[in-house]
Parts: sequence; structure tokens; C-alpha cells
Amino acid sequence: KNLAKVKYKKFSQILNSIGENEGGIDKFSRGYESFGVHKCADGGLYCKEWAPGAEGVFLTGDFNGWNPFSYPYKKLDYGKWELYMPPKQNKSILVPHGSKLKVVITSKSGEILYRISPWAKYVVREADNVNYDWIHWDPEHLYKFKHSRPKKPRSLRIYESHVGISSHEGKVASYKHFTCNVLPRIKDLGYNCIQLMAIMEHAYYASFGYQITSFFAASSRYGTPEELKELVDTAHSMGIIVLLDVVHSHASKNSADGLNMFDGTDSCYFHSGPRGTHDLWDSRLFAYSSWEVLRFLLSNIRWWLEEYRFDGFRFDGVTSMLYHHHGMGQGFSGDYSEYFGLQVDEDALTYLMLANHLTHTLYPDSITIAEDVSGMPALCSPISQGGGGFDYRLAMAIPDKWIQLLKEFKDEDWNMGNIVHTLTNRRYLEKCIAYAESHDQALVGDKTLAFWLMDAEMYTNMSVLTPFTPVIDRGIQLHKMIRLITHGLGGEGYLNFMGNEFGHPEWLDFPRKGNNESYHYARRQFHLTDDDLLRYKFLNNFDRDMNRLEERFGWLSAPQAYVSEKHEGNKIIAFERAGLLFIFNFHPSKSYTDYRVGTALPGKFKIVLDSDAAEYGGHQRLDHSTDFFSEAFEHNGRPCSLLVYIPSRVALILQNVDPPN
Repeated sequence: KNLAKVKYKKFSQILNSIGENEGGIDKFSRGYESFGVHKCADGGLYCKEWAPGAEGVFLTGDFNGWNPFSYPYKKLDYGKWELYMPPKQNKSILVPHGSKLKVVITSKSGEILYRISPWAKYVVREADNVNYDWIHWDPEHLYKFKHSRPKKPRSLRIYESHVGISSHEGKVASYKHFTCNVLPRIKDLGYNCIQLMAIMEHAYYASFGYQITSFFAASSRYGTPEELKELVDTAHSMGIIVLLDVVHSHASKNSADGLNMFDGTDSCYFHSGPRGTHDLWDSRLFAYSSWEVLRFLLSNIRWWLEEYRFDGFRFDGVTSMLYHHHGMGQGFSGDYSEYFGLQVDEDALTYLMLANHLTHTLYPDSITIAEDVSGMPALCSPISQGGGGFDYRLAMAIPDKWIQLLKEFKDEDWNMGNIVHTLTNRRYLEKCIAYAESHDQALVGDKTLAFWLMDAEMYTNMSVLTPFTPVIDRGIQLHKMIRLITHGLGGEGYLNFMGNEFGHPEWLDFPRKGNNESYHYARRQFHLTDDDLLRYKFLNNFDRDMNRLEERFGWLSAPQAYVSEKHEGNKIIAFERAGLLFIFNFHPSKSYTDYRVGTALPGKFKIVLDSDAAEYGGHQRLDHSTDFFSEAFEHNGRPCSLLVYIPSRVALILQNVDPPN
């Protein structure tokens, strides 16, 4: 409690200071309205930068024939510089839309540096250029949003997406392609939220969007800012909310087209010296205690919410932000001494609290998710209680558990109690996003669950015209079971990475020198699910119906499940959640007739989801017309129970369709 008070006190002090010095967080977070380059009402141009280490600042570009010094900025207090360019007498445009610009910095050591404004809204890399160019984005017709934001969903079912790899062709796919071809698939699959990766501009495509060079620019490799707005607006028209994967944990080391060395010093936006570099990521680390860094990052949060109408954020690299050791070489055991003390970066934690406060103040329905592997307590508690203010955290232990089981254990040695523990091991009132696998597991060097399960046979035996080999049979059945038990038991939200829902073959690898710049693994082959002769359709069907069933019954927003059985010998797990009875038989070969399963309710039960059904590539061993009657026969701590046939490697959901009055 005392620690919570200390955290809240520091947050309040900064918030109050912003109020006293800047007129409140509302004004403070509108940095993008004055910093950068802006057209004035009179036709002139107003430019502003923060470059505390610079000796001089100038604006150059196509508009002045690239004369580096003809437009000097005036030095203001606190390292700020401004420039006003009066309108031309003939009223022609000073800096036309689409023309190139650069900020010229003269450093204290006498260097002349050409830089892209940290506030640049659009940057492109032309042809074979190494670096990105800053393009003045001021189109005659801006995209006009047609649809309002959907209401905050009761249950969160997230489709983690990357625009560039969303086509089956060996190229970078576009915002337009995603809008026209992928959004309808996401809607059909029953997801109500998209988490967009790699949107903030990153010079290196193979960084998967995690080495940001321009924080206010939507990546131009997929199209224009207006086309991204259309994507978000179209998703909203389908009732789908869109979260941005926001990277405020570090920045690219690029200086010619990034934030690094912007003013000629190694500090500016970052800590100077060793503290300003992440050794593992080879990137720069923000100085969260700096006033102008807070302005920059909080304005960035607001920019994506206001300009593009994102509905919230998944904050990347939160563990790295929270601790001075950045989580490197740390195995978090859950001991509370690991989360409190000098190793915690209080400035970064305060920034996260401010970012959450701003997001939820501007848009109360917005959602924020923390990617934190450490399990920092109170990260998802309200800020008023000294918490971090996040809505959800990612349940990062779950995918590791599935990979461990598939890599290290025979099916008959899977520990049911350990699976249940991993899926339910979360603090009370701390909402988690459960996932069987995300983009992390799909990257080169690792494998998707489908590939761990079926490997080389995916190339030869996924046709319905080939025999159902033991490997493919096992792979298809376990793929469905792993997803459903994660969905039903693992959290208060669910996430899937694009393509993994249907068992996308192979792995993800972006074009780079090490693979001869190949796009072969940087694509998603959605057409595989459309081919009636391939078995991918079975997994796709199951994922769709699992999500649609959740929409009907809302188990993700229901209280945690009551687990009545985790039987090691029989390999049975049974639990109740949202009034449904979930039953899993993980045994590779044993089926059970008249197996007694405990339940809270008496009455008639029917099967509402059966992984063994024909449309899911199952063996059709269950009769869906069967009624199961629960009687007042206490079993496994439940007041009632019923008898059910449970075939091997099957997941079932039963609904009480006729409870007694």
C-alpha cells in the first residue's frame, strides 16, 4: 500500500507540474500541432523543433533549392527553436504537398547534419536509397471518417496482424489490400479487435516494426496515411476495434532518418552514455524523466488516437521499460522483492501511468495492453490505486508452456495439473490476454504450433485426397484442443496471430541479406483455407465457430472457470465457465464411455461445440442429437454430474439447455 501511494504521488506530482507549466495534459499532449512544419491560416509556414544540443537549426528542401542556411530558426528557451516563413506575395504555396524537406543542424563541434524532423508525418524510401526522405504531407483532400468508433467489446478477441505480409504474393502488401481482402476474413472468423503491428515507420523491414525511425509517420511501404485511415474506418464499420502496437520502449539507432543524434549529441531524446543504449536490441533508450521526451511520447499517443482513430494500444517492451536491467538475464520467480526496489525505473513507470491516464481520459472506451514478461504487480490496477492503469496484460507464460510440451514431452506424459496451473495462474481482478501463439512463436528460429505438430508432412499430407496419417491426425486434433482450452481457461481476452488460426505452414522471415532478400516466408497464404481439397479449412472452421460461440456466451468476460477435474491417468480436464461445461480428453488413444463429469447445474445438456465434428476434420464419433442429463449426484466437488462419451483427443462444450425451474 505504501509503495502504491509513492507511485501515485510521483504520478500526481508530474501531472500537477504539467498543469502548472503547460496548462494541463490536454494542451501538453498536442505537441504535434506546433512542433514540426505547419501551414498557417495566412499561407505562411510555422516550424518548431527541440534541439537542446544544437548550435543552429535551419529548414531546407526542394522549396529553396536545398540551400542549407537560408531559413534559420530562432533560438527559444529550453532548447526549442522556431521559424516563421511569411506567405509569398503571389500567394503560391511555400512548401508544396509531396516536396522533400530536411532540418539542418549545426552542432557545437561544427558539423553540419541533415535530419528528419522527429514530428515528420510521412517519410518514404525511394528506389535504392539507403535512407528515408521526409515528405511534406499536406494533401488537398484528407480522408474523412464515415463511421463512429465501436463500443468497447465485452470480450476481447484479438487478431494480431501485419499489413505487409498479409498477401500470398512475394511482395509488401498494402493498406488497400488489407482493407479489401483481410478485414472481411477477420470479421468472418469472429474477431472483434485487430492489433496492428509495424505501423509506426521503421527503416528496417526485417525488424518486424520494432526499430522505429519516425514515430508520427505511418509506414509508407504499405501506402499513404489516408489509406491507413480508410483501413481503420472500414474496420469500425464492421464493428471491429483497432489497436496499435506502440513502441515507446526504445528507438532505432539510425541518425540520418531516425531520432538518434538528432541535435548532434548522444542525449536529446535519450539517456547519454551506456544508460541510453539497449545492449541486446542495439537501440536507443528514452529519457522518460525529460520534460520534452514526455511531451513527445504523450503527443505521439494522442496523435494515433486522434489522427488515425485507433482504439487503444498494445505497449511493446514494457518489461524493458520497467527495470534498469531491462529484464536481461532475469528469471522472474514472482517474489515481490523482484518488482520493488532500485532496479525499477520509476520514471518509465510514471510515463506509462501518464500514457494510460491520457488514453483513458481522451477515450474512456479505449483499451491498453501491456507486454510484460515479469509479472509486475498492479500493472493492470487503476492509477488511483497506484497501479499502472493498463486494461490487460499478455499471458506470456501460456505459449511457452505449449511449445515446451510439444518439444520435450510425449503426449502421454503431458501433466494436466501443470497445464491448468499455467492457464489459471493470474492475479484476481488482473485481466489477461491468453494466446497459444503470437508473432513471436512464428518467427524464423522458432516454429508455429502447427509446424511443431506436423512439420514436413504439411507439405505432402494436407490434401483431403491423401490418407489421414497419424501425424496429421494428431496435429489437427491437438491444434484445435490447444486453442480452445487456451481460449476458455487462459484469460479475459484471446489473441491469435494472422494465419495461425488455420495452421499456416512454415515460419516468418522477412527479406534480409541472410536469405537473399526473399519474400517467400514474409507472406500469409490465406488461399489455403479457400481450397476445399486442403485440410486447412477444418482448422479455420473451428477457429471461426469457437469465436462465434464466445460471442454468444461471453466466457472471456465471465468470472474465472471452476476446474472440477484434472485427471493425470485419464488425461481429462473439465471446467465450467459462463454456464458452459468444457471437457477435454488429451489421451492419445483412450476413449471413455459413460464418463462422469461434475457440474453445478441439474437439467438437460446438449453439445454446442465438438472438435471431433466432420467440418473440423474430426472423426465424427459423437451423436449431436444426444441429450445428457445432469442429476443431483455429487462429483469432484460439484453438486451434480452427468455421464458422457469422451473420445480420445477431443474437446467438447456442453450447454445446459433445459435447467429445472
